[in-house]
Amino acid sequence: MLDIKFVRENPDIVKQNIKNKFQEQKLPLVDEVIELDAKKRSTQQEADKLRAERNKLSKQIGALMGQGKKEEAEAVKKQVGADSARLEELSALEKELDEKVTKIMMVIPNIIDPSVPIGKDDSENVEITKYGEPVVPDFEIPYHTEIMERLDGLDLDSARKVAGNGFYYLTGDIARLHSAVISYARDFMINRGFTYCVPPFMIRSNVVTGVMSFAEMDAMMYKIEGEDLYLIGTSEHSMIGRFIDTIIKEEKLPYTLTSYSPCFRKEKGAHGIEERGVYRIHQFEKQEMIVVCKPEESPMWFEKLWQNTVDLFRSLDIPVRTLECCSGDLADLKVKSIDVEAWSPRQKKYFEVGSCSNLGDAQARRLKIRVDGETGKYFAHTLNNTVVAPPRMLIAFLENNLQADGTVRIPKVLQPYMGGMTELK
Repeated sequence: MLDIKFVRENPDIVKQNIKNKFQEQKLPLVDEVIELDAKKRSTQQEADKLRAERNKLSKQIGALMGQGKKEEAEAVKKQVGADSARLEELSALEKELDEKVTKIMMVIPNIIDPSVPIGKDDSENVEITKYGEPVVPDFEIPYHTEIMERLDGLDLDSARKVAGNGFYYLTGDIARLHSAVISYARDFMINRGFTYCVPPFMIRSNVVTGVMSFAEMDAMMYKIEGEDLYLIGTSEHSMIGRFIDTIIKEEKLPYTLTSYSPCFRKEKGAHGIEERGVYRIHQFEKQEMIVVCKPEESPMWFEKLWQNTVDLFRSLDIPVRTLECCSGDLADLKVKSIDVEAWSPRQKKYFEVGSCSNLGDAQARRLKIRVDGETGKYFAHTLNNTVVAPPRMLIAFLENNLQADGTVRIPKVLQPYMGGMTELK
């Protein structure tokens, strides 16, 4: 969420940013919110003036009563009563205008970084760098569900009966591999200086609206019926929510955290044939990384975060590439974002396995996460990135480590987490 003062003083910049994100339908909101804010400030000024006058008259009444001037005191009381009625009206109006301003400000997108390429959707994202040599073997690679089923590691039919489409049972060595990848990712991030956390898997609505846009919320979140609770779509939600309405001592920054959680997502919309099986699902597990830092340090942390994901995948011998997300592909709160994509030798192309985002002070402003620094209080910057998210990551792992005889090679770094196994048979 932007600072209303910034919107007042820079309406053209805010409008151009909206155009850059191809959200022209939101352009009228800028003038509307500026007008509402002017009314709100005018109302507030009148109310403050009346409050000051009331305090002054209250003292005057006490003095007149002390002097025995009851009639004069009663006249002043009538004036106070009239002012109180008007003050009540103004207070109600002030609250109404404040709610309207906040509602619009929650919809106006954050200002994107100048380096972000302008484009309508993810088809216009820009490749930055490739890491590792993409290999297409001289034998056929089956669809990932077939690889898992051959290893007696996947049961979609039973899951469909129990929970419906978009769920799965992982069994045997595939289930063990799933847990091994998560454990390895946890230790990988701990070794890079991040503090390990296991957060709540449900959050209240004020945290939901603090960490994401309304559009994202509608597309992703499952609500618990009858309660003010939502299932998290990623641990970033509850991890950033941990700092809600806090003032952090500057010397404690940065907070560098890595968190494990299950994730729950609606995944609305139609999906392509390559997104069947366990590619796009309603429930999965993820290791995440989160940073809360000073504004001037967020670009540096952004670079470090996506590099962590690249390094982890390369340690597992999986080729990856990074993509700069264009303006139209950025969620409203994001300043800048990079996707990490893994190589699929079966499809002969890359597919997304993680996303790194710098949200500037948008989440901090919504959740009131402030820093107490030498020059005063200011809003922190927040960033997040996927370390690893199986089972999608397992697709990349199985395809890139599948051997001609149907066995799956286990890289050395993962072997200790698999009880010393060197391959899946």
